[in-house]
Amino acid sequence: MSAPTDPFFEPYDRDDIAYGDVPSAPLAAFLEQVDCGGRALDLGAGAGRDTLALARAGFHVTAVDLSPRGAERIRQRAETAGVGGRVETCVANVCEHEIPQGVFDAICATTVLDHIPADDARMVWKRMTAGLREGGVMYVEVHSTEDPGSDRRPGSESDAPKSETADAVINYFAPNQLARWAVEEESALRILRYEERLEWDYTHGPEHLHGKAVLLAVKAGAHPAWYGQPAAFPRKFQREA
Repeated sequence: MSAPTDPFFEPYDRDDIAYGDVPSAPLAAFLEQVDCGGRALDLGAGAGRDTLALARAGFHVTAVDLSPRGAERIRQRAETAGVGGRVETCVANVCEHEIPQGVFDAICATTVLDHIPADDARMVWKRMTAGLREGGVMYVEVHSTEDPGSDRRPGSESDAPKSETADAVINYFAPNQLARWAVEEESALRILRYEERLEWDYTHGPEHLHGKAVLLAVKAGAHPAWYGQPAAFPRKFQREA
């Protein structure tokens, strides 16, 4: 039975958790290539697919989400994965969550800036960039106007199936919008990877199409050992586990 105060109770309560348990691919590639540690913030953490990846990489992670059930599942999964001591959950609206300045070595926001009004998304973005430490990494993923759920073209003209949760996305990002935010001087970021793409989703509900904009960036002046995703011509050696 669903909890009336938690709109995301059902997708996070099921055994086969919605959105899966595989971390976002560009973030996973970065964590595999670059020695990591310190403090991380996962905004809109859901049931923890990126939270757990960050914790396994050595970060102490604060996972923020509106869903109490999602937070509970994150704690359960972190304990099962042996990283419970590195994960803290916070049930909160990301618009109201304070982000201290210059504290975090990694900040992740996977499909959260698109679930809040545009003005709030801009405010949260500024808090995120201010919260990143020197050398820190930021990963952001949003739905774009290519998504069939968008009321703007080209998504609005698509006849592809849309997500059954499309109504939860209220702020579809226009082409290059996320990239423009990232290159603003006040953001103080250096882009490692930016992509706008279509992707099929089978992790919840009937199959459907998404339009996505994906950003992987580091604090300006940082030059980590990043070889791309997938890695292009890395040095031929095996990193120790």
